[in-house]
Amino acid sequence: MCMMWQDLVFLAGSVLSIAFLAPTVRDTTANVPLGSSVPSMTIGAIYAGTYATMGMSFSALGSLGVATMWSLIVSYRSPGPHDGPANVVRFGRSLVRRASQSLIGSSTEHDQPVSGRSAD
Repeated sequence: MCMMWQDLVFLAGSVLSIAFLAPTVRDTTANVPLGSSVPSMTIGAIYAGTYATMGMSFSALGSLGVATMWSLIVSYRSPGPHDGPANVVRFGRSLVRRASQSLIGSSTEHDQPVSGRSAD
């Protein structure tokens, strides 16, 4: 098996990311919004899978480490009353709720007269 130099470069980037995320994981007062941490966790996991399918084992492990750090931040450093992996579900539900409110809001906006007064 031949190692590509790019594999080591991506691994180095992941190791730096892990090092930069470690203080946030350790800081019990940190509050990282789920809107930042859940997408970052998801992207890290997708990258890990992508690298693995390309035979870039070190990059895949590094990205898995980054995804793990973000999952710890999601679980234990998000604002709100709950801790743990259920925060991912909470984030997903809030996205669905906001999307449906946006769709409902945009459909009712078209029914309103331009002046904002009701048609009664």
